[in-house]
Amino acid sequence: MTTKKPAQSRPLSPFMLGQYYRFQWTSLLSFGHRITGVGLALGTALVALWLIALAAGPATYEAVAPHIKAWYGQILLFAWTWALMYHLCNGIRHLFWDVGMGFDLKTAERSGYAVVVVSIVLTAAAWAVAYLA
Repeated sequence: MTTKKPAQSRPLSPFMLGQYYRFQWTSLLSFGHRITGVGLALGTALVALWLIALAAGPATYEAVAPHIKAWYGQILLFAWTWALMYHLCNGIRHLFWDVGMGFDLKTAERSGYAVVVVSIVLTAAAWAVAYLA
C-alpha cells in the first residue's frame, strides 16, 4: 500500500506576482524588454512603410507624410525611438550578464535604473538632433 503525500500549496511559476512573488525592478525591466521587442517589430514596419512611400515617388509620399507628421505619427515615432534605445541599453546589460558580470542584486538594480535613464537621455538626444538638423 502506497501513501500519497498531500499536495503542497505553493506557486507553480515565479511570475505569479502578488502574495506568492514579491515585485522586483528587474522583473519589470524584463517585461519591458519583451514588450519593446514587439513594439520595435511593429514600429519598424511603420518606418519601412514610410521609406517605401519615399522611394515610390512624390504622390505616394504625399499620401503617407501627413500621417507621419501628425501628432499621432510623432508619438508613434517617439515611442519607437525610445523602445529602440531601451532595447539597445538593456541588450548591452544582458551582454554583461552573459559573461557573468552584474548579477548581484545591488548591481542588477542599479544597472536597471541606468538602462531607463540612459534610454531616455539617448531618445531626447536623437530627437534634439533630428529637430536641429
